[in-house]
Amino acid sequence: MTAPVFLAEPCALDGYAVGAEYVLEGAEARHAGVVQRRRPGERVDVVDGRGVRLECRITAVDPGRLTLLVEGRQDEPPRAVRLVLVQALAKGDRDEMAVEAATEVGVDEVVPWQAARSVVVWRGERAAKSRARWVATVREATKQSRRAHLPGVAAAVDTPGLVRLVAEVGAAGGVTLVLHEAAATPLADVRLPDDAGQDARVLIVVGPEGGIADEELAALTGAGAFAVRLGPHVLRTSTAGPVALALLCARLGRWT
Repeated sequence: MTAPVFLAEPCALDGYAVGAEYVLEGAEARHAGVVQRRRPGERVDVVDGRGVRLECRITAVDPGRLTLLVEGRQDEPPRAVRLVLVQALAKGDRDEMAVEAATEVGVDEVVPWQAARSVVVWRGERAAKSRARWVATVREATKQSRRAHLPGVAAAVDTPGLVRLVAEVGAAGGVTLVLHEAAATPLADVRLPDDAGQDARVLIVVGPEGGIADEELAALTGAGAFAVRLGPHVLRTSTAGPVALALLCARLGRWT
């Protein structure tokens, strides 16, 4: 069984090498010692969300504090091609379900989208609280899937903001794929950026339960996006993004 993962602050693991002692403190340490009841001698990994992974063995457990012996260190570089899920806001926590699964699959960033047909609306204090839930969901899914990189959660965009993002990504050598049931082009046939690009992004745009409005699709494709289909079946907003990401991960060689 793989070791459980705990998150440290960004850059907190810099300078630690094999043989060093690392002390995990705060909420993560309390979760390990009190909730999971970890004990001396057990293996755990500590990651900083930026690709550093310390493979450790617990030497002491105290309230809110774990003392660890570093037995290995891995530094995972960021991907040259970044996968970004643009997820429309959806009711019934289906958007959070999509974000959770996308994180487990390997997404690099998620962008909340206030689409025209989104029943859920993020405004004011609700927007801040809702985004915080997405951040917490991504954090927990990162640990669950044993990842060393923590996906970012962008501020929510409306359709004009998304159109600007699509144009920006295209100008930088990336591509935007809008999942649409009426599209003729299969996802498998779209040309993707290669690893030689400079931080090229692939945006996967998923609409809400009511679908993407015709005027939104026209605006997005007018900015350079491609409408694509996953297959013969229509998927829910909570599953379309993770399925597309899985196919893209396979195409980009992430799972080999």
